[in-house]
Amino acid sequence: ITKVLISHLHKDHINGIGNWVGDQFVCNFPEAKIYIQQREYDYAVVQTNNSYNYDRLEKLKSFKNIVWMNDDSGNITDNIKFEVTGGHVPFQQVFWIKENDEIVFYGADNLPQLNYLKYHAAFKNDADGVKAMEDRLRWEVDAKTEHWKILFYHGKRTDIKQF
Repeated sequence: ITKVLISHLHKDHINGIGNWVGDQFVCNFPEAKIYIQQREYDYAVVQTNNSYNYDRLEKLKSFKNIVWMNDDSGNITDNIKFEVTGGHVPFQQVFWIKENDEIVFYGADNLPQLNYLKYHAAFKNDADGVKAMEDRLRWEVDAKTEHWKILFYHGKRTDIKQF
């Protein structure tokens, strides 16, 4: 593993990034670059809900292999593109991985399950549910046109769907 792409910092998305060995928090991916939106981190550490693991967030700062991102969109490599979309949280980012003629898309919690494409709704657990819904509608059109594979992080029956 050479890259870890973090969409946002809710604990269900980062709890595997490290573990406690005695009283030290150790990175599970010491040879990988870990890509995190700086603005998402700044947002997360001041929240007061239980979606975040504040001990882990604090320990992340000590990892030497984090790439702190500040742009709204761009390329991590020639094959990996990102975009800050907001929606679920204000600074959530999504990723496209392109190789040859294949496009793999990760929409994180803006598109966590296949059924989010079936029901065009704004969900109340999102910071901006309307924005997340509008992105899903756009991504569905692009996925069908460009034959994306979509990764569903919270997929109950389907974790990958080829369009």
